[in-house]
Amino acid sequence: MGWKLSAEAAASEPRWADRLWRGNQPAGSPVVSEEQLDLLSTLDLRQEMPSPRVSKSFLSLLFQVLSVLLSLVGDVLVGVYREVCSTRFLLTAVSLLSLFLAALWWGLLYLVPPAENEPKEMLSLSEYHERVRSQGQQLQQLQAELDKLHKEVSSVRAANSERVAKLVFQRLNEDFVQKPDYALSSVGASIDLEKTSHDYEDANTAYFWNRFSFWNYARPPTVILEPDVFPGNCWAFEGDQGQVVIRLPGRVQLSDITLQHPPPSVAHTRGANSAPRDFAVYGLQVDDKTEVFLGKFTFDVEKSEIQTFHLQNDPPAAFPKVKIQILSNWGHPRFTCLYRVRAHGMRTSEGTGDSATGGAH
Repeated sequence: MGWKLSAEAAASEPRWADRLWRGNQPAGSPVVSEEQLDLLSTLDLRQEMPSPRVSKSFLSLLFQVLSVLLSLVGDVLVGVYREVCSTRFLLTAVSLLSLFLAALWWGLLYLVPPAENEPKEMLSLSEYHERVRSQGQQLQQLQAELDKLHKEVSSVRAANSERVAKLVFQRLNEDFVQKPDYALSSVGASIDLEKTSHDYEDANTAYFWNRFSFWNYARPPTVILEPDVFPGNCWAFEGDQGQVVIRLPGRVQLSDITLQHPPPSVAHTRGANSAPRDFAVYGLQVDDKTEVFLGKFTFDVEKSEIQTFHLQNDPPAAFPKVKIQILSNWGHPRFTCLYRVRAHGMRTSEGTGDSATGGAH
């Protein structure tokens, strides 16, 4: 439409120009007809019309502009889609977090019990003092109960301590065997030296002053009748065989014999090879000739330091003397050490217990 208007304007312009030219033409010049003028105007319009090349370049430019616009619109749409996707993910995360917080709040409200002791209103000064006074009285009552409980515990502890002490002293008095010992020097027992083996004498240590009694370090056989048992306080005889005869404080129906030897852990030589091993027990009658066999036993140094052996005295017979015959020791080549010996049984009167059973030795 714009092209038609330009053509009409172009057509009208030659006519106006023609009139003007005719008015300005001097007289006597040749006259130009209207058909010639129309032909001239047509030629001018053809010269002014754009060529087909110009319209094609304009279309290509328009297509390029449209393609750029379409690409921009596509980029914008892609960005919007990405923003929408990221916003959806954000909304999902926010929704899940809201659900978790709501569940946590519900748990705090319904699962945790509310504090019942919290004051609902402000207390006045008098009420505050009254509450403090009542709590102080409660604390005094609790302190009194604690003191009473402490006294009871102390009394129970003291009673238990006294009981334990009595039990310990009782066990000490009973000599850990809980049987009366008739081979004890304090009750009248003694050693029959004529029927007892000789003491061990070490030639390497027999100095001159050892011949005097107050310088002699060798212990006599009476040491086996004493309750003091510590390393070195023993009676030693030569070799691994020997015997000792104990004179009892009266006629005793013998039931048990107890031997005691310090454990290897406290020995100076870190061993107990000088301890007796196999031994036999005999009961001696009044004539000192009749011996009644009461049993043969083994003292095991790996067991307890105090070992009690039951005698074969059935029916029971009373004896004024008892003989301990050592048959072997635990490997010492020169001597055997005998510590405390105890004789257990029941003491009889002088007129009973004269009969003895068993074979004579």
